[in-house]
Amino acid sequence: MKYPFGRGWARWQPYLLLFPGIFFYLLIAFGPSLATSVYSFTNENGIATDEFQWVGLDNYKEFLFVGQAAVDNRGSLTRTLIFCVTVTVVQFALGLLVAFILNLNLWGTRFFRTIFFMPVILGVVIQGLIWRLFLYPLGGPLAQFLTMFGLRSEFLGGPPSEAFNWVIVVQIWANMGITMMIFLAGLQTIPPELYEAARIDGGGGWTLFRGITWPLLTPSVNINLILNIIGSLQAWQLFLVLVGYRNGTQVLGYVVYAQAFGTSGGMTSSAMRQGYAAAASIVLFFIVLVIGLTSQYLLRRREERILG
Repeated sequence: MKYPFGRGWARWQPYLLLFPGIFFYLLIAFGPSLATSVYSFTNENGIATDEFQWVGLDNYKEFLFVGQAAVDNRGSLTRTLIFCVTVTVVQFALGLLVAFILNLNLWGTRFFRTIFFMPVILGVVIQGLIWRLFLYPLGGPLAQFLTMFGLRSEFLGGPPSEAFNWVIVVQIWANMGITMMIFLAGLQTIPPELYEAARIDGGGGWTLFRGITWPLLTPSVNINLILNIIGSLQAWQLFLVLVGYRNGTQVLGYVVYAQAFGTSGGMTSSAMRQGYAAAASIVLFFIVLVIGLTSQYLLRRREERILG
């Protein structure tokens, strides 16, 4: 059998070219992930002078079942799922609507496409600071607008449910541009001849969307749903910038960060518990894995049923 890469030195060239990428993947991604899984069974606290001890499943047991902290953690898990569902549904719908309007090639399409996508290129900190200033309850733009109607709101500093809802709004604003662009790319791949033929046969707007646009957007739908689901399950940075670590607002990803780096509330710090945080991150990992794989399986079956 003839080897496709030749003989001698040429035979090893593909492996040498692959080696740098594989090495950095093992160093930056796989290695830390493996270390996290090991630390989740220890009482590691991040202090080099302290020797960590093997505690088995104690971190998982404490995280899920022991005391008021476990109740709060389960509440964080519930909020994570609520955050995921809400962001995914609203961001998906808005992205599709905006992409559909922009695909009509109306006046100012390029300008508005740029405006809608611009938040994506901003960092999370910039996004959070913009909205903190916009929602500042003492003289912020939105507060001043509400005072014109005799209304007042604490926004991010108000009740936990209100602050949590505002983070959802910012998350959708920050990432809707990606959803829009993926849908817009999908819409532009649909041949216009299909619409013309359908109109000749008497098809209306809803018939065209249901019979042509929606089925042919299946790849874009699948990509957006997977990205939105996984991204919203892992989101926590906006909570850090906008509201801090407040009971009733934190999601599971923020719990991991807070326990690993000692943030317990506002500017208050507590002892770092990196073994405990590692266990929490493994729980989050399995949640993302199960939901992500299940979503991918269902979406793939739908794509095979529609497109064959």
